[in-house]
Amino acid sequence: MTNNLVADFIFFFAVIDPIGTIPVFIAVTRHYQEAVKVKIALKATLIAALILLFFVVAGELILNAIEIPLAAFQIAGGIVLFLFALSMIFGESKPDEEVKLVNSDETAVFPLAIPSLASPGAMLAAVLLTKNGDYTLTEQAMTTSMMLLVLLIAMIFMLLASKLYRLIGFSGASIISRVMGLILTSVAVASILEGIKVYFKL
Repeated sequence: MTNNLVADFIFFFAVIDPIGTIPVFIAVTRHYQEAVKVKIALKATLIAALILLFFVVAGELILNAIEIPLAAFQIAGGIVLFLFALSMIFGESKPDEEVKLVNSDETAVFPLAIPSLASPGAMLAAVLLTKNGDYTLTEQAMTTSMMLLVLLIAMIFMLLASKLYRLIGFSGASIISRVMGLILTSVAVASILEGIKVYFKL
């Protein structure tokens, strides 16, 4: 159980990428007072948590309602996650890409809550790691707690963004984001292989 929780934590840490969110947060809040920055960080975390909790609760039900096998979603999601991870490694890293999305008035929602925290990869993870057929309610609750823990860490990082940014710098955040991308490629391949195994009953 402990090993599974650690694996879930690492998976969610990679897809949510709290460190990569630091320069995004700094960019979109640079003109605000400190008190407003705190409100934005809290609101962004809350919205992201609600979105991901929705996918935990209803994601699989929606797939069943439209008669899409979870294995097919797992394969498709793995492919999307793989492409997303490749873009993190070879293309623009998360900070580089999302800092460009700073023109929205509602910065807590976009780009902080979506797509920085509640990323497509995080939504996929919320569904795959809480499958009703594979995990008990207790296991799903523990996995969800790991997801919320990562979001809590992301919120703390945003609240400490100025200090952390001075420590690691923009380049440091980019490098760490690319390392997260490398981890995600492995997770994505594993998801595809598992989906193929289940779908074809190998």
